Amino acid sequence: MAALYEGCTLCGLINCPNVTHSGIQGIELEKDRDHVVVTDSTRSVTLFKVSDQKPLGSWTVKQGQTLTCPAVYNSQTKEYVAVSDNKVLRIWKEEDILLDKAFKATVSSDIWRVHSAPGGEPVVLFQTGAVRLLDSLLSAPQQHVEEVLAREEAIRWSAHFMAEAQHFVIFSTEQRGDHFLYLQRLNPNTLQRYRLEREEPGLSPLSFSATYTDKHIRLLYLYPDGQVYQSLVSARGQAAEDPGAPALPLPRSLLLKLPVGEGLLGEASVLALDEAHIAVVGVPHPSAGAGTDFLCIWNTNFQTLQAGKEMAGKIYGQLWSYSGKLFIPHGKALSVIPYECPKSSLASALGKLKQAGTEESKAPACVPSWNTVLQEKIQPSRTVETRKAKMSRKSQSAPAVTVDQVLELIKTAPAEEVQREVEGLLSKADTQDMQPSVGQLASCLVSRSLADPTFYTASTLAQLVHTQCLCHSVCPDLLLLALERKDYFLCQLCLQLFPDVPEAVTCACLKTFISVPDGDAEMVSLEPDSVSFMETLVARGCGQAGMQNGFSPALFEEDSSDVPSGGGGGGGGGGDTSKARARDQEETLNQPGQTCPVGLHKAVLLNEILQTAYSDTYLLPHLKDLSSQQVILFLQYLQYLYLKYSQDDSTQTHGLRSPTLPQVMDWVCLLLDAHFTVLVMTPESKGLLLNLHKFVKSQVKIFSELGKIESSLQELRKMKVKKDVGQYSIEVIELF
Repeated sequence: MAALYEGCTLCGLINCPNVTHSGIQGIELEKDRDHVVVTDSTRSVTLFKVSDQKPLGSWTVKQGQTLTCPAVYNSQTKEYVAVSDNKVLRIWKEEDILLDKAFKATVSSDIWRVHSAPGGEPVVLFQTGAVRLLDSLLSAPQQHVEEVLAREEAIRWSAHFMAEAQHFVIFSTEQRGDHFLYLQRLNPNTLQRYRLEREEPGLSPLSFSATYTDKHIRLLYLYPDGQVYQSLVSARGQAAEDPGAPALPLPRSLLLKLPVGEGLLGEASVLALDEAHIAVVGVPHPSAGAGTDFLCIWNTNFQTLQAGKEMAGKIYGQLWSYSGKLFIPHGKALSVIPYECPKSSLASALGKLKQAGTEESKAPACVPSWNTVLQEKIQPSRTVETRKAKMSRKSQSAPAVTVDQVLELIKTAPAEEVQREVEGLLSKADTQDMQPSVGQLASCLVSRSLADPTFYTASTLAQLVHTQCLCHSVCPDLLLLALERKDYFLCQLCLQLFPDVPEAVTCACLKTFISVPDGDAEMVSLEPDSVSFMETLVARGCGQAGMQNGFSPALFEEDSSDVPSGGGGGGGGGGDTSKARARDQEETLNQPGQTCPVGLHKAVLLNEILQTAYSDTYLLPHLKDLSSQQVILFLQYLQYLYLKYSQDDSTQTHGLRSPTLPQVMDWVCLLLDAHFTVLVMTPESKGLLLNLHKFVKSQVKIFSELGKIESSLQELRKMKVKKDVGQYSIEVIELF
């Protein structure tokens, strides 16, 4: 299934006088997939490195001048191209500081947009509908520009493709309520004009999206009533159309009907991600009421919602996609949301693809051919009863309860009856076939539990979560309800199986887990694998020798006293060394961090927090809500995990759910970033901070050592694989 991951904030939005506009004019890819050029709606162009959320350069036009189209990157000349005040082309390089001193050229007609494709020359689209290659235009900036569009016909959207060394410029126009589509091919120049079918009076397309596939341009357009239409336009060259000829009708097909709630959509946008998936912003989530502050991915082949994410603040109906990332302005920020769209299949769309390792392997099912099916239909077997026959006979013996009936039952029936009916419904049908219904059942159960303090069905909610058809965006109140009812087992399941838990909820879980008394936590039944890991960890001896990850189990190697080596070489030296080792081992048992500071089950719950996905930017503000005592206790537990991982390379047992060493270190750094000032001023945290400082120092040391052998490892990787020479061979490897 498609997935939306935790994103980050690329930059803040400027204060725009028009509250319906984000203040961003456009986002274009630069030299590689990790760099983008952002143009605001006033005077600035900024180059960002996406992975670092870091601006690398910024250029601004003078006060009184305005950038009227997004800047693009010319990959052939390594230059940026933008337009100010509709007619002034500006071209500059990254090392240029002032735009006023960069190259400028004034053209004879207003420019609508400059488009650029990787490896191709930029093209200029004029507001008259004429198209020019940039070099051709710069050779004579004041050249005559023809009037392609009729009077009162204005461009609303445009896109540019380059395929088979040919440029394609496609743009839509509007004239007195009619909408047209133009396809301009360059070298040779041909122009084709199409008329879009009329929608209801007064409805115009909110957004367009186009992709090039198999010599066809696939056009998607969204209307305010939620209809998403698809049209295919051939990219094969045709003779130039007579300017006076009528526009060709553009056939369309209804691709998807999105939910719109009450009324019509306002600020919304659709974007094609691949042949089977689209991203939509500004459209209500089917399970979240009438709010439109959502980013969703839909599977158009199977008409299913596959991922959804609520965006804080106002949605402006703008959306861009580059290299597996969605760029969306909302509220006061421009966010980057990574996404994934695996190959579309019916099993994945319905959530029936099982993850590797989650269940025991089963014998492969036999897939009959159509000929076999037909033969069985002609000559049915009398000895073999098919699964379908068994199910049909079972359904005839007992009347089936529908999902709607169970939903009505949840509203009023006692908890025991509700639990019996829901579990019966799930047992009679394939749960994965009920994916939309699972979300409805969970939402209905949560709604009643919140309204009625005496109603709660823990086992039923856990069973619904176990279906893996739920996520936080489908039922956002489930995890908070589990915290309120102190259902820590359900909390653990949600943290394990929900891929989209917000940072605020993660911190709420952390605050609750770390505050629960150890005795109360021990009374809770938790997931067996995670409990087994902690039991194994606690049971391991504290004095095991060895070193891992650059850290010595004889705590803080640089601070421990040196043991004499017995330089005389006599037997007495060996005895002294053995006594010293025994003494060090005994001291290690009594050193801080060698005893788990929390109970076993509380540690299991804290491990789930460590393994939950997060974004540093969104998590840090919520971590500051923790008290100093909670932070110190959590840091002591992280210290305990680090020491255990450092002492034994088999601590992280394969097959058991457990946090990794990098996750432990990341959380140490996060907590220190959020509470460093408070911890420095707290006397009881002094020793803890010194220990953590040495942890980080040991990690830096091991990475430094790894860096020294990096070149050797690279040389080994470059070596060609030798042919098999028999039972053995002797080779000389020269690294330098």
